[in-house]
Amino acid sequence: MRRSVLKGMVALGAVAAVLGTAATTAVAQDALQQAQESGYIRVGFANEAPYGFATPDGKLTGEAPEVAKAILAKMGINEVDGVLTEFGSLIPGLKAGRFDMIAAGMFITPERCQQVQFSEPSYGIGQAFLVPDGNPKNIADYGTIAENGDLTLAVMAGAVEADYAEKAGVPQDQLVILPDQSSLVSAVRAGRADAAALTANSIARMADNNEGVESTEPFGEVAGESVKGHGGFAFRPEDTALYEEFNKHLKEFIGTEEHIELVSQFGFGEGYLPNKTTEELCAGE
Repeated sequence: MRRSVLKGMVALGAVAAVLGTAATTAVAQDALQQAQESGYIRVGFANEAPYGFATPDGKLTGEAPEVAKAILAKMGINEVDGVLTEFGSLIPGLKAGRFDMIAAGMFITPERCQQVQFSEPSYGIGQAFLVPDGNPKNIADYGTIAENGDLTLAVMAGAVEADYAEKAGVPQDQLVILPDQSSLVSAVRAGRADAAALTANSIARMADNNEGVESTEPFGEVAGESVKGHGGFAFRPEDTALYEEFNKHLKEFIGTEEHIELVSQFGFGEGYLPNKTTEELCAGE
């Protein structure tokens, strides 16, 4: 009797495993199927120009949303709705189902790879600082901040710049953590921070659009390590079909004439093409 019960339990376990696998596959297919059937998808963005932002009339644009729209159109998904989210809340929002992918130019890092599935990168870029006009304190990079305990550096919550600062030896009490680009600009202009850190492209745009501030020279190393960041699109790990279909078209698109023409309006182009794979970036290479 005991052996027959155990056999029954094993059989039930096998059935449950099969059903569980089938259910997981169905869930993985759902996001793609639903988007293709409805022709509609929601994407998360953080209002960080030029990566992903809303125009004054409410249009979703930027490097990541425009590339996403081009790829999604190839998949039969022509309506893309942007969900504005603070950068640090993008991954939690994706996992909570507020949107189906992140189109915000998010850097691919080993830590983030443990939480989401990234596409191949769509660009690669270095760093720069936003400083007051004339750069009165001669700030060049993270090392300048680390060497002078009187200096403060503004960074965006959830972005990689806080990690770069830590690698360079900048103490936590010299960092000013803020939610978005506009608050970074305000902090530097008001003297609440001596500099603000972001990618070179973002800093250049912020300097062009605001009086009283300028960009430092871009740099590509922190503490002897390369900090050329590579941005991609993030998906929930269970949305396998959506990720694979998007990634297939993305790999065919990056570097084409159509791609370069599309992103040049945001300051990207041939000089910003990725030179690493997602596998390498997730491995910390």
